[in-house]
Amino acid sequence: MNVLEIRNLTKKFGDFVAVDNMSLNVREGEIFGFLGANGAGKSTTINMISSLLRVSKGEILILGRNIVSDSHFAKMNIGIVPQDLSIYENMTAYENVSFFAGLYGIRGALLKERTAEALEFVGLADKHKSFPKNFSGGMKRRLNIACAIAHRPKLIIMDEPTVGIDPQSRNYILNSVRKLNEMGCTIIYTSHYMEEVEELCTRIAIVDHGKIIAEGTKEQLKAIITDTKDIWIGIKSAGSQDIEPLKQIQGVTSVRLDENTIKITSKGEVNNLNRIIQQLIKDQAEIRSVEEQAPNLETVFLTLTGRNLRD
Repeated sequence: MNVLEIRNLTKKFGDFVAVDNMSLNVREGEIFGFLGANGAGKSTTINMISSLLRVSKGEILILGRNIVSDSHFAKMNIGIVPQDLSIYENMTAYENVSFFAGLYGIRGALLKERTAEALEFVGLADKHKSFPKNFSGGMKRRLNIACAIAHRPKLIIMDEPTVGIDPQSRNYILNSVRKLNEMGCTIIYTSHYMEEVEELCTRIAIVDHGKIIAEGTKEQLKAIITDTKDIWIGIKSAGSQDIEPLKQIQGVTSVRLDENTIKITSKGEVNNLNRIIQQLIKDQAEIRSVEEQAPNLETVFLTLTGRNLRD
C-alpha cells in the first residue's frame, strides 16, 4: 500500500519551475530518503505535501485520498518535523505538545494521554514543566518531534531533524526514527548528512532541478555509477605473494600488488570476499587488514548531480 503518491506534480513561481512533473510513491513502512541540494525542489515538494503551498499541476494522495478534496483526512495523517524549529519558547514543553496535538481536534483525557506519551517517547517527560528557551539545541529538536507525533500520524516528514546538534542528541533522534518506523510509521527523511540516509533509509530518491533523477535502494543507486568494487588487503609481505590464484576466483576482474597491499577489482554483485581470504590463508599470507572500497551515497549524489549536497 502506498502511504504517499505524487502524480505529475508541478510547482511554478512565475516563469520559474521549482518542481517539474514529478511522480513518486512511498510505500507503507518505509523510511524514504528524499535528497536534493539547496534549490533542487526538495523543500518545495515537502511544502506541497504538507499543504503549505498550492500545487500548480498534478496531485498528491495520502493513503489514496487527495490532499485537496480530503484535506482534513490528509492533515490528520501527516506529521511534520520542520528544519526550522516550530515550538514556542515561552510555553512549557507540555504546553507546546498539547497545543499542537489540539490543532488536530484531540481533546480532554485523550489529549493529556497523547501529550504525555509523546514527551516520554522523546525523553523529555521529566522536563514537561520546563521552557524550551532553556533547552539545548538537541532538546529543542526532540521537542519538535514530540509536537509532530502526538496525534499519531501515519506519515511523518522529517526535514533535517539533526542539523546543528551534539552527537549524543543526534544518536537519540536517529534511534527515535527507527522506533517510530517499528511502531508502524512511514517516514520521509531528508538530511545533508549522507551517512544518516545510508544508515536509516530503505529507499532513496535524488531530486535535482525539480526532477527525480534517480530512485531505489542505496545498492541500486550505487550500481548506477559503477558495477564493480575494490578490495584492498594488507599483508606482511605482498612483494613475494603469488596473485595468480586470486585472479581465478569468481567475480575477480583484476589483481595488482601495491607495496604491502593486494588491490583487487571485482564485480559488485558477486560476494567473494570469503573466498579471497580463504585463498590467502591457504597461501600462508599474513593478513594485516581488509578493506572493501565501494562508492558511498555522497559519491553517487555528486556523480549524478554534479554538485555537493551542501553546495
